[in-house]
Amino acid sequence: MAELIPGVRNSARALILRDDRLLLLRKEGDVYALPGGGQDTGESLEAALQRECREEIDTEVLSPSLVRVCDYFKLKRTEPPVRRHQVDFLFLATVPDDYTPRNGIRPDKRQLEVQWVEADALARLAFSPFYLASLLPRLIRAGSAAAGPLYTGVFHDSPDS
Repeated sequence: MAELIPGVRNSARALILRDDRLLLLRKEGDVYALPGGGQDTGESLEAALQRECREEIDTEVLSPSLVRVCDYFKLKRTEPPVRRHQVDFLFLATVPDDYTPRNGIRPDKRQLEVQWVEADALARLAFSPFYLASLLPRLIRAGSAAAGPLYTGVFHDSPDS
């Protein structure tokens, strides 16, 4: 089992739905992710969410509302491998009506593009973090991302954790 890096990193992610579609980042290797990222020291979660969305999808989000919290132990592919404890805060939000998907001014280093993805297609995609593959369809099927418990649980990158 990989050693754990000391400390906890907070991450704010945007769950942006429109007409049964979800706004996602497509990354290298055809891996998909929600817009968002790490919280800086002294920054509120909502400020982190807005900054990350400006950087990655070139817009601020509207009406963000916290809908899920997950503990995630992310495997860093270093030598030797190490894990980072990350707490993911998922916010349901919208974008302006005239928003067209595009990369922001500082996209993620492996980010290729931003796209609307049909809810029906989510089951066929690979996600980072991986737990989004099972969580996102459940949230969308529930008809409200707020349905269910706020705390979603603990997720590890590999089963040997």
